[in-house]
Amino acid sequence: MDETSKQLLAAVHEIRDLIRLLAEPAIAQRDKNLRSQLRRIVGSSSPKRKAVLMMDGRLTQTEIHRKSGIQKSNLSTLTKELKRADLIVGDGRQPQLRISVLPTFFDGELADE
Repeated sequence: MDETSKQLLAAVHEIRDLIRLLAEPAIAQRDKNLRSQLRRIVGSSSPKRKAVLMMDGRLTQTEIHRKSGIQKSNLSTLTKELKRADLIVGDGRQPQLRISVLPTFFDGELADE
């Protein structure tokens, strides 16, 4: 990828992030029940929170396990619970959350409830 393409891609990612930030209140209202279920399933476990925030469909469960510090068995159980709650898209091998959440989602426990 040449330098111009890299700069364009970086600009597009920045615009996407800004749009997500502006749209967050509307998205939070639309996804209120799903977000509540997500918080209930994940709880206060820091490794689970880190793992969930990595579930964007690009990483496998093995990669999420390595990067988040969550135990493999706990990640597998978490993924199954999220799938049962219809919070995961696909088969769960490369988990992707059905809803979008900001990296600060778990910081403000009651922010959107």
